[in-house]
Amino acid sequence: METNAISRRNLLKNSLAVGAGLSLGLPDAMAGSEKKAAHNFKFSLNTSTIREQNLGLMGEIETAAKAGYDAIEVWVSTVEKYVQQGGKLKDVKKKAADLGITIEDAIGFSKWIVDDATEREKALEQNKREMAMLAEIGCKRIAAPPFGATTGKVLDLKAIAERYGKLLEVSDNFGVIPQLEMWGFSTNLHLVGEVLFAASESGHPKACVLTDVYHLHKGGSSFNSLKTASGSSIQMFHMNDYPGVPPRETINDGDRILPGDGVAPITQILKELHHKNTPIILSLEIFNKEYWKMDALVAAKMGIEKMKASVAKAIA
Repeated sequence: METNAISRRNLLKNSLAVGAGLSLGLPDAMAGSEKKAAHNFKFSLNTSTIREQNLGLMGEIETAAKAGYDAIEVWVSTVEKYVQQGGKLKDVKKKAADLGITIEDAIGFSKWIVDDATEREKALEQNKREMAMLAEIGCKRIAAPPFGATTGKVLDLKAIAERYGKLLEVSDNFGVIPQLEMWGFSTNLHLVGEVLFAASESGHPKACVLTDVYHLHKGGSSFNSLKTASGSSIQMFHMNDYPGVPPRETINDGDRILPGDGVAPITQILKELHHKNTPIILSLEIFNKEYWKMDALVAAKMGIEKMKASVAKAIA
């Protein structure tokens, strides 16, 4: 595995050299094709991709900016740790602004979806605290996965929609939009149709869904299901890929790999998202130990190069 990591790093050096040539406008023909290929995507780094390098919140923001990302997707727990260690939220907002990077989303976990009314009330209070904190750093969204309902009974979709609607109502006070996140391994909200139903029936104008390549595969949704989602319902999309083995039934988060390195229909997915003609943030979300072994900046640069190459292929 270490040998593979080393060879990947060697490949990365070559790809980065090509990327440097493009940024300098060399050669002209290549730079011209780069300009010609307009698209509706922004590139974001979900900090799960470099999570085990333990850079801290400010270090993660700096790394994403240095690697060339337009945006970053942070974790609520990392922001909380930053504050606990004496960090000021206003400094986070300023740091991002100074580096020209936007904080588009935060990954959090609250039990807003569960049947227990007391637990749901606690979850909404948790979300209020988190959204207030995120608003201070200029974060626009927070993930709302089916945390607490990934096993056990199948919940009524209308009840889920109503509970998501309550979460959206809470968010109106903070300007931080909860994105209904699909988890492919979960008993609840593991299909595209389920999250679209719950978002639609929530009755809230800001309802939106968050899914990704891996979870579409893991949950068993057809990739054609993306055609049923309107452009306004997808503001972000998690980018990754997966290998041919292990099979869908046993594959897990740690098996995710970089876009274009696996067997997922990345080109089909990106074509569909591009054709929606609405701004969509592609956020690289990986939980692979091999990338965690790398220097964080190297892994981040590799990720954005892979995403940009996949987009270029899809819209060519």
